[in-house]
Amino acid sequence: MSSDHDTAFIDLRAITKRYAGVTALDSVDFTVQPGEAVCLAGENGSGKSTLIKIISGVEPATAGTVQIAGQEHVTLNPRISAAAGVMVIFQDFSLFPNLSVAENIAFTTQLSTRQRLFKFRAVRDIARAALDRIGVQIDLDARVETLPVAQKQLVAICRALASKAQLIIMDEPTTALTEKEVRRLQGIIRMLKEEGVAVIFVSHKLAEVLEVSEKVVVLRNGKKVAEGPASEFDTQSLTYHMTGRDVPEVPPSDVAAGAQTLMQVQGLGKAGSFSDISFDLRTGEVLGITGLLGCGRTSVAKALFGLVTPDAGSILVDGSPVPLGDPQAASLARIGYVPEDRLTEGLFLSQSILRNVAVGRLDAHTSGGFLDMTGLAKEASDWLRRLKVKAPDVEAPVQSLSGGNQQRVALARWLSRAPRVLILNGPSVGVDVGSKADIHDIIRELAREGIGVIVISDDLPELLATCHRVLVMREGRIIDALEGTALTEDDLAHRLAS
Repeated sequence: MSSDHDTAFIDLRAITKRYAGVTALDSVDFTVQPGEAVCLAGENGSGKSTLIKIISGVEPATAGTVQIAGQEHVTLNPRISAAAGVMVIFQDFSLFPNLSVAENIAFTTQLSTRQRLFKFRAVRDIARAALDRIGVQIDLDARVETLPVAQKQLVAICRALASKAQLIIMDEPTTALTEKEVRRLQGIIRMLKEEGVAVIFVSHKLAEVLEVSEKVVVLRNGKKVAEGPASEFDTQSLTYHMTGRDVPEVPPSDVAAGAQTLMQVQGLGKAGSFSDISFDLRTGEVLGITGLLGCGRTSVAKALFGLVTPDAGSILVDGSPVPLGDPQAASLARIGYVPEDRLTEGLFLSQSILRNVAVGRLDAHTSGGFLDMTGLAKEASDWLRRLKVKAPDVEAPVQSLSGGNQQRVALARWLSRAPRVLILNGPSVGVDVGSKADIHDIIRELAREGIGVIVISDDLPELLATCHRVLVMREGRIIDALEGTALTEDDLAHRLAS
């Protein structure tokens, strides 16, 4: 037996998990040492979530053995796993929005002691001790729903620490954080590791997790395909192991000489949100808009499509004014908008792929008051083929697809309407690395076809891979415009941080 297995806090051997004949995990070994940070990488459907569910006791393994802190568990449930020191912080943090910070932090601790009476002072003491441990100050009486995302995450970490966590599993810990907040989180993780608390990261943002991880484990199609010290990996090699192929990011080709101005935005402003937003967008150009969370970039994106009504300014497409605050007018002007939160704003999840793509094209496939379902199905199928959507057929519900494929369906809906301008808010948020590269290819292809594309993103490599020009926003204003040789990750990061 290796020393790895001797000292491991988590020791999984030959773990297999089958669901109705589908093998989600195939004989996977996985260890985590006390105080070790492990990056668990893999595309959507690789088996990451299943492995986490087995460690946290949510799902039983079909075969294999599970040891936590040296004790083998034949049957494992969430209560046993938590009692052994395993805590999971999910993407939505699973906090109680209507309870205070103190109540959220102390909740699981109070439950575990099985006390019948709620002790208000004890709750505050537990919460304050957890916050002090990571050197953070948050108002104990604030309702969690009023907190920014970064503070909600800190509350979730403190709740885990109050429950005497020995292993904290973080699912996509940096998705909604600014660069400054990511650095702070990394500092807290380093401190926890020094105290002997282990961490497992599940993340699509590879560069960030490599900075604080000692070890990387890569899953692909339910099998462990790579494992080793984090120092032996970079984003390129990780991407190769995750996808089984090289995924080169090709910078966009130049905008055609003499390209016509497609969209003109002049003096757009909305009190308390953004002001004096002015720019031109040329045919075949990809324009990035970036800035830290809260800079106003999403409000600007929504204003361009009429979902937010500006107090001032004008929008012209092909020289014709577009009425402000009117999504229907924006759509008629052939402006399309794919929102950041596709789950609540961009798709009808329980409906079929066909219906999601067709909803914007019903008028073009109606004759005598009847829908031409055959024509709609053919058009939807053509788009799915072109965008490489992996789905059994066009009748499959959208909620059955991976994040990357859901995003392609949202793109297909707008592309079927032949937009002149397409606004993409966070085009690759929550999608795996292979799908991300494919979506970037699609953006570059759309630009080559003459569509003007606006990419709203804080993902710097994404902006560099797709954009000809990037506008930097801060506190509702455009403070910089970068293009050509100035368009580098260092320059972008410097403009965002300064």
